[in-house]
Amino acid sequence: MPETKPLVAESGWRHARRGNSLSEVYASIRVPGAEASFWRKLLAFWGPGLLVAVGYMDPGNWATDLAGGARYGYTLLSVVLISNLFAMLLQHLAAKLGIVTGRDLAQACRDHYSRPVSLGLWALCEVAIAACDLAEVIGSAIALNLLFGLPLAWGVVLTTLDVLVVLFFQNKGFRIIESLVAGLIVLIFGCFLYEILVSHPDWLALSKGLVPDPKIVTNPQMLYVAIGILGATVMPHNLYLHSSIVQTRAFVQDEAGKRSAIKFATIDSTVALFLAFFVNAAILVTAAAAFHGKGHEDVADIADAHKLLTPVLGAGAASALFAIALLASGQNSTLTGTLAGQIVMEGFLDLKLRPWVRRLITRSVAVVPALIVALVYGEKGTGQLLVLSQVILSLQLSFAVVPLVLFTGSKAKMGVFVNRPGVQVVAWAVSGIIIGLNVFLLWQTFAG
Repeated sequence: MPETKPLVAESGWRHARRGNSLSEVYASIRVPGAEASFWRKLLAFWGPGLLVAVGYMDPGNWATDLAGGARYGYTLLSVVLISNLFAMLLQHLAAKLGIVTGRDLAQACRDHYSRPVSLGLWALCEVAIAACDLAEVIGSAIALNLLFGLPLAWGVVLTTLDVLVVLFFQNKGFRIIESLVAGLIVLIFGCFLYEILVSHPDWLALSKGLVPDPKIVTNPQMLYVAIGILGATVMPHNLYLHSSIVQTRAFVQDEAGKRSAIKFATIDSTVALFLAFFVNAAILVTAAAAFHGKGHEDVADIADAHKLLTPVLGAGAASALFAIALLASGQNSTLTGTLAGQIVMEGFLDLKLRPWVRRLITRSVAVVPALIVALVYGEKGTGQLLVLSQVILSLQLSFAVVPLVLFTGSKAKMGVFVNRPGVQVVAWAVSGIIIGLNVFLLWQTFAG
């Protein structure tokens, strides 16, 4: 384990670090020395990217991907691809911030901004985490309903018990959590590989869909769905999460060690986000092949898609595997949401709570509105609440992206690791596009 430096204020920061991010697992995973092979080093750094990728394939993304494929075929595949490329850049910056400065994004915001601003950012982030948890609750409840016929209200209540599962695996070590997430991602991947194969997509149209079409901008309805896909892809809590969990690796705290850590952490997250791209693209492709041009263009609801998959595709396992993947997605997101909540509270407030208390608070905030809507409005209401959770996430996104690009572009804070001018220009351009489209999405949503 690397030596902990004395707590003195480094150049570019106002205060000394008060402690390590996720101190119970900080530098707990050994990294081989410089003489080790490329693959041994990559294996040591492999894992945080998978936890980050979970946020890009959570239940909140499913509705927009389903709507895009059912209504417009393969045309919006290019939007899914571009969204993931944006995400790869931002997650690289988040990992770099954590590795270079030894601070997660929440700790960096707490140091840089005044107390009122910092508390405001914390409150917004907590709202975003609760919104993400809401999507997980609803997604898991819908999956339990589809698989076992469990009423939505009971499914919502049952999801509160996953706090016990999370706590059990948290106590077993960070590698166990990473392995569990990897296993669930493989399950989701396998389910959608089957869906694509049995849906027999038009491979030529699929490949053309990866190239942006001018119609995406000129067709207002298509643009709205495209913005929804982009807005639901980059999750604000993932930036806080990634800047922290890369510090679970015990790399050498010198320039060469940090450069190596940045390199392998970036490879890890980029490969993992390609897996997330496959899942999101697979949902859209399956919807395009099964529903577009076959009289089912209005499918945008997860439950409707589940009902139609088997009769439309003629494959008996299609609907069941769709629901299994949804349940795995919800449980995966629960694990990463718990960690993100802990990172944000500790980083912004310098406040440590027992993990079960923290988890119970977050899950309660999500369960109460989900339970009320499930009881009063049923399936349709929970679907609309799922969309609302993505709107809330979109609203909070700029408050995480702007500080991240600002900090990693500061020579005083990053030293020799500061973003190169070209990277900084692209980062601000990506941030501007994401923020602009999310503002437009919000305006369209509230304007009806």
